[in-house]
Amino acid sequence: MAHTHGSAAKLTTGLNACSRNSLYSLSYALKVVCLQQSYSASLDKGSLDRLLPSVSTGLSPRKRTTSQCKSEPPLLRTSKRTIYTAGRPPWYNEHGTQSKEAFVIGLCGGSASGKTTVARKIIEALDVPWVVLLSMDSFYKVLSPEQQTLAASNDYNFDHPDAFDFDLLTHILRKLKQGKSVKIPVYDFTTHGRQKEWKTVYGASVIIFEGIMSFVDKELLKLLDMKIFVDTDSDIRLVRRLRRDISERGRDIVGVIKQYNKFVKPAFEQYIEPTMRLADIVVPRGGGNMVAIDLIVQHVHSQLEKRELSVRAALASAHQAQPLPQTLSVLESTPQVRGMHTIIRNKETSRDEFIFYSKRLMRLLIERALSFLPSQIHVVQTPQGEDYEGRTFHGKRITGVSILRAGETMEPALRAVCKDVRIGKILIQTNQDTGEPELHYLRLPKDISEDHVILMDCTVSTGAAAMMAVRVLLVGDHDVQEDKILLVSLLMAEMGVHSVAYAFPQVKIITTAVDKKVNDLFHIIPGIGNFGDRYFGTDAPPDWSDEEMDEPSY
Repeated sequence: MAHTHGSAAKLTTGLNACSRNSLYSLSYALKVVCLQQSYSASLDKGSLDRLLPSVSTGLSPRKRTTSQCKSEPPLLRTSKRTIYTAGRPPWYNEHGTQSKEAFVIGLCGGSASGKTTVARKIIEALDVPWVVLLSMDSFYKVLSPEQQTLAASNDYNFDHPDAFDFDLLTHILRKLKQGKSVKIPVYDFTTHGRQKEWKTVYGASVIIFEGIMSFVDKELLKLLDMKIFVDTDSDIRLVRRLRRDISERGRDIVGVIKQYNKFVKPAFEQYIEPTMRLADIVVPRGGGNMVAIDLIVQHVHSQLEKRELSVRAALASAHQAQPLPQTLSVLESTPQVRGMHTIIRNKETSRDEFIFYSKRLMRLLIERALSFLPSQIHVVQTPQGEDYEGRTFHGKRITGVSILRAGETMEPALRAVCKDVRIGKILIQTNQDTGEPELHYLRLPKDISEDHVILMDCTVSTGAAAMMAVRVLLVGDHDVQEDKILLVSLLMAEMGVHSVAYAFPQVKIITTAVDKKVNDLFHIIPGIGNFGDRYFGTDAPPDWSDEEMDEPSY
């Protein structure tokens, strides 16, 4: 107990330097401090929680927010679905362009007001599969040595608009809104600098942007479709800030209170609180106000419904009765090729035979695709001492990219003819509720922008999944040049051929056969069945699609 009184005495010294109008808040904070057994020990969260309003959120304590990326686990798992933070919605029309921009929600409020809790509550209640949570904390400016010294003594103002890189923030949010991938800085609050590795974030159905200065910048405001202000009592915000800075950042309470009175409180009154008038909705009490959150979710749902576009339905009605494009190359239908198709299309064919003859076709298909790669004359000398004028590949590198899971079966054929070829993987699944393709997983080799890419998928019906895969590879994502992409598939429908060729006229399309029809369930007719299930020996669901992929098999 003596040590506790010593802590209180130290705090009293700090109080003497505080402004009189903050005494109530600081006395409230003093009650928190007196619950500690040691001034230097971490703050006891159980004791502190008793001083906060009893609001059960069902969420873990708030940690410093950083923007999510593909290498991290999903943002949130609910009872209904997993909310992903890496991926993109199927908002691409038959022209291969994005039809609608993402819906951006801006969350503003004082420090420790509960903005992240409100964001997570909105995400859970929205129940949409693709969401990006972007935090303003990632966009603090890098401090100079002089500013570092000020920060170490709690004399640098992190709560001023000048502390944020608004130019970078606006640029990144604009690209995300357009559905493009971006690199997000990772700010280190220990060193007050940016980490070397930035995080990759992809566009989504909904983007939630939260920060204390979310409504301060005029250009930033233009990007927000909905503005929400989280209004929390100043005493509660102070207590939360004390808990966070002491227990998570190892700071002393005198320094925290000094910073609060010198910078945080004045900044809230001067810059943050006045922006409340710009908000479309004000949420009192933060994440515990489920009535306000329900109203927000209803509005967002109505806005998303206006943006919905059935990609496959649009593709099905496009390019009817048009001649096949010149960018298509179909393997010559020799008796051997025709015989192999007869075997793999037969529903009575055993799995062993299906795999064997599929592999034979794949090898022929890959060899055919390689003939479209650029080459140049290359003269070599034979063992007999004579010159031979041959040809060699004229390019930087060849990379294979398989659309999981069926496209993965074509990798051995590519490796068999291209020594040391690099392989990337893309997982695109069909949303069972909407029937639309969604990107779930992406792993591509580094420095792919100058490579010739062989994109592999076993069947293409509407072309929606193939188009999404090409979009991932193109400029704005991984900078692969369109004329360096070769799409190879064992079987395609005319609809899929037209869709891909129309959207990406420079992409070369190579297949062993083209079927004319696609039925109401987007199955190729006469078709081959669900290639992945026949190859891997798994059972297809009743509403399977020729372009539907399951989890990776590696």
